[in-house]
Amino acid sequence: MPPAALTQRLWFPDPRTAVTAGEFAGLVAFAGDLSVERILLAYRSGIFPWSVDPITWWSPNRRGVFEWDKLHVPRSLARTLRKNTFEVTRDRAFRRVMEGCAAREEGTWIAPEFIDAYTRLHEAGHAHSVECWQGGELVGGIYGVAAGGLFAGESMFHRVSDASKIALHHLAQHLRERGFALFDIQMVTDITEALGAVEISRAEYLRRLKKAVALECVF
Repeated sequence: MPPAALTQRLWFPDPRTAVTAGEFAGLVAFAGDLSVERILLAYRSGIFPWSVDPITWWSPNRRGVFEWDKLHVPRSLARTLRKNTFEVTRDRAFRRVMEGCAAREEGTWIAPEFIDAYTRLHEAGHAHSVECWQGGELVGGIYGVAAGGLFAGESMFHRVSDASKIALHHLAQHLRERGFALFDIQMVTDITEALGAVEISRAEYLRRLKKAVALECVF
């Protein structure tokens, strides 16, 4: 089906109606806005935004997630953890973490409009960050969106080796301790695969999402 054109009305089509093939595979809708309410509805529906001009909304056929029983700490990362090289905090510098993710040399989809929108989500208590500090400087971090027992990890960055991996490790442990049921990372990369990330189908993701968002987890 062609993607839906959103208006000011707060709704999304069924994510299973996403474009099925080609460069727009996974595209569900376009237009609308980046309000707190719409972004939260998107995540609760299995959808996320990925561009701002125009605003586009996606639900890929395959989804990257971390399974709690498959989390893996490679030897090199375990050594860094034992050294206690970094100070790790939560929600101390949310916007700065997003700006760090946006400034990566390899490029990013994180436009200024996204930074503003997700900062509003953070101020409303729905978006969170984990920061790595060294010598008082922010050297890495990760951020994402929480909705019930879902945490959708959005992006991470590092300025010092292993800083983003340490942030991700601490985030995963924190979410597990707080009873989160679904840790979504959208897509599996070489880094996240080494830490135990796997792919599941959209159908499986939506089934698990329904149960996760019904939980009352506190970040």
